[in-house]
Amino acid sequence: MTSSIELSQVADGIVTMTLNRPEKKNALSIALRDEASDALDRLAGDPDVRVLVITGAGTVFSAGFDLGEFAEQDPAHVARLWASSDRFHHGVLRFPLPVIAAVNGPAMAGGFDLAVLADIRVAAQSARFAHPEQRWASVVYRPLRELVGGAVARDLALTGRSVGADEALRLGLVSRVVPDGQLTGAVAEIAASIAAAPREVLMSTKAKIIAAADIGADVPTLGL
Repeated sequence: MTSSIELSQVADGIVTMTLNRPEKKNALSIALRDEASDALDRLAGDPDVRVLVITGAGTVFSAGFDLGEFAEQDPAHVARLWASSDRFHHGVLRFPLPVIAAVNGPAMAGGFDLAVLADIRVAAQSARFAHPEQRWASVVYRPLRELVGGAVARDLALTGRSVGADEALRLGLVSRVVPDGQLTGAVAEIAASIAAAPREVLMSTKAKIIAAADIGADVPTLGL
């Protein structure tokens, strides 16, 4: 059975987590979220890790949650669906070391949320961001507002409109846009510059980032 994520070997303090469901546009299924959350727990305690990169296999970063899983209305299934979501989102949001989202293509709905939860976003020219689920579900709002400000966050959360890479750069949603074929190299360069710092310094800085964002341990992601 193919794993829902792939982890690279840790090299010079950098590890890459690749969402590995390209045939499903890297939809964030319960199984993928659980597998990724388990990996985040392990990586957080790995003394060799200083920077985590998250990207998608193929040409899509992530199309969001796996909508097929919303058809099942059994209470136990629904509870697991949202519990896995909260655990995954908080695992990324509170990861104790820097997280870079290498947005290699469209980041839609929950994929948009995932990118926003990272510390730094680098986008390929083909990347775009949208919250089409705004018609039936709320978005992860507070981290988005922190990046782009209240007016723009409200626009994106309420209209669901699509933002291309260049507009995302202008809005402050991403820090850099590069041609598609240069994304891996650009992200590796940024990650290496961060990983040059001692792990304890990076953890201290990340703790301050988490505290400044007012991310309480008892606040579910769906309330952000």
